[in-house]
Amino acid sequence: MAFVVTDNCIRCKYTDCVEVCPVDCFYEGPNFLVIHPDECIDCALCEPECPAGAIYSEDELPDEMQPFVELNAQLAEVWPNITEQKEPLAEAAQWDGVANKLQYLQH
Repeated sequence: MAFVVTDNCIRCKYTDCVEVCPVDCFYEGPNFLVIHPDECIDCALCEPECPAGAIYSEDELPDEMQPFVELNAQLAEVWPNITEQKEPLAEAAQWDGVANKLQYLQH
């Protein structure tokens, strides 16, 4: 069972989670991070590190966030790996907590 990055990461892209991942399974897009499901070892270190609360265990994923399972898998195949913490996006604080951000996802 992998962990999944969900809606609230979009336009925030905090990378605190990347810093603690022992297997470097995070991938970075322009305004969102994803977890590669085949690389995630389910260690649970990333979930409490996310300031936006955007990471869930796949078995605890809210129903409305289920599409993010497939989205994480797809984008992890095309986006570059990220292994070090970076500054969040400039507007992260403004977007943290905004609902229904999938429309703002940049590929």
